[in-house]
Amino acid sequence: MNIQFKKGVLELCVLSILHRKDCYGYELVDMISRSITISEGTIYPLLRRLKKDGYVKTYLKESTEGPPRKYYMLTDTGIKMKKELSDEWYLFVNHVNNVLEGGIKNE
Repeated sequence: MNIQFKKGVLELCVLSILHRKDCYGYELVDMISRSITISEGTIYPLLRRLKKDGYVKTYLKESTEGPPRKYYMLTDTGIKMKKELSDEWYLFVNHVNNVLEGGIKNE
C-alpha cells in the first residue's frame, strides 16, 4: 500500500480501535498490521501526539507476561475526533469512487 495512504489513515485506524477497546501500543500495531503493514516505530510517535492533543489518555495495567503495560483509551475529545475523521473518510471514499467509476458531475 502507498505509504502516503497509510500515513493519512493511521490516526483514524488507531482512534477507531481505541473506540472499541483500550489497547497497549504493541496490541494496536498487531491489530492494524492484520490489514495494513506498519512498524512499532510508526505507532508510538502517533500515540504521543494523540495524547499531547488530548485525544487519548494512558493508564498502567498489570500484565501476566511481564511488567505493567501502558494502555491507551479515548477521551471525550478523542471520541469526537474519531467521528469527525470517520465522516470525512466516508465522504472522501465516496468522492474517489465517483471519480474512479466515471460518475463526476459538472458543478
